[in-house]
Amino acid sequence: MPHKEIEQSVAALEAHKRAVADQTIADLFRADPNRFARFHIELDGLLFDFSKHRLDTTALNLLIRLARAAGLEAHRAALFAGEPINTTEHRPALHMALRNLSGRRFYAKGRDIMPEVIAERAKMEAFAEGVRNGAVRSASGAQFTDIVNIGIGGSDLGPAMAVRALSPFVPDQLRLHTVANIDGAAIGDTLKAVPLETTLFIVCSKTFTTVETITNAAAARKAVADRLGESAAAQHFCAVSAGLDRAKAFGIAESRIFAFWDWVGGRYSIWSSIGLLLAIAIGMERFEEFLAGGEDIDRHFLEAPFERNLPVLMGLIGIWCRNFLGFCSHAVIPYDERLARFPAYLQQLEMESNGKSADLSGQRVQLATAPVIFGEPGTNGQHAFFQMLHQGTDIVPVDFLVAAQPLNASPSHHILLLANCLAQSQALMQGRTLREAEAILRSQGHSAEVAAALAPHKTFSGNRPSSTFLYRQMSPRVLGQLIALYEHKVFVQGTVWNINSFDQWGVELGKELANKLAPILAGQSAIGPDLDSSTAGLIEAARMLREH
Repeated sequence: MPHKEIEQSVAALEAHKRAVADQTIADLFRADPNRFARFHIELDGLLFDFSKHRLDTTALNLLIRLARAAGLEAHRAALFAGEPINTTEHRPALHMALRNLSGRRFYAKGRDIMPEVIAERAKMEAFAEGVRNGAVRSASGAQFTDIVNIGIGGSDLGPAMAVRALSPFVPDQLRLHTVANIDGAAIGDTLKAVPLETTLFIVCSKTFTTVETITNAAAARKAVADRLGESAAAQHFCAVSAGLDRAKAFGIAESRIFAFWDWVGGRYSIWSSIGLLLAIAIGMERFEEFLAGGEDIDRHFLEAPFERNLPVLMGLIGIWCRNFLGFCSHAVIPYDERLARFPAYLQQLEMESNGKSADLSGQRVQLATAPVIFGEPGTNGQHAFFQMLHQGTDIVPVDFLVAAQPLNASPSHHILLLANCLAQSQALMQGRTLREAEAILRSQGHSAEVAAALAPHKTFSGNRPSSTFLYRQMSPRVLGQLIALYEHKVFVQGTVWNINSFDQWGVELGKELANKLAPILAGQSAIGPDLDSSTAGLIEAARMLREH
């Protein structure tokens, strides 16, 4: 990688940031009446407005120069060519192959993987449609009414988010549930809520050894066997796993085990058989529309020039905010109640992918990496943390997502929803001066003294950046487009930061220590001298509380 070119690009961006430090977003709009026209992109009915950022053409050009210096074009080519860009695990990252409907070939280790992807998709289609139309039935011969997805991380967040987002496409006779947490309340409450006689469980674990998933799956299997008999249990379970032998040992028939490959990262797996819950929920035809949305973005990411490339611009604007403007958090606010789990999905996608402090050579990174991602549907968030977004001491860039037209919702409600979304981005950018606040208070009949006292509390600094994603209506294809946009955004940023976006070693240490502590907590082994006094003290306190 041309280290000198990167240093020069970073230095140029730092110099430009200082040069325009006093320029506000409102100033940029006043200077350019056509700013929106030049700072938004439309793609297949999806509009990305990035005009409300502290960003001018010079900054944008310098950011694109930085991306080129970091080798984004070559790294993107390596991604799609199936090269082992997940360097610590020596694997490619080929989730794009899972949504490939065009006949294009994808290679892993020199082998075309599309025949097995297509075969697995066909196997999933037959099973999903069988559950929907009654060809696949419960042990009693009744049609399944409830589907429970048991997984964690990407094996839960993707299905849970997607089936909620697309719930208007789910037939009324199907009820969908997800279980992830090792907390026994999660599986316990679900088992109480579902009719076991007509419930199908999907166990999602790449290795079929994930402690949380296998523990919950074992509890579900015991409940089914206790209620319906051991011989009936097998008809109420299927699995998505690469651990074929372990899944079979659990009692799942091979015909009901769907493949999962090591070149698919968990947080990128919704496009695979991990999407079985979604395929059952919305039907395979619509599931393929979802895949097509992802493929739309893959094609765009590969072909569009950087200046008009949505994921490239999303990533670079994030770099500008994080590394040059110093913003440490990023909010994602969907003005869509059914997208309530989308911010949580992006938390994993962005923070697990790019929450790294070692670069590809094992050295300390030179630039700060992933910001903290959080969010909540609008307008709920307005009555929770928007106070901080508007008047807090920290500036938090925001992504707003909203449809122009509601999906199975009241049009009059949606007008208010859309108005609130657009108003929030306008307010964050525009703000309200002290003089404006005083004038409003005086117009409301307050004395000059009262107006002067209250005005500082009603002043908004403004100049707070946001992006807006506007689309006609939520659909499987639009959801696919949105997910793929953020996936490639993460890749762009990981390339600039020179980190591996496809491993997640940060989750390992806590798991290892939990495995050591569990026997101690269960009373099967003693507290050792190497245990710190805090952890030892908490174990003793927990024991006493359990005993009493």
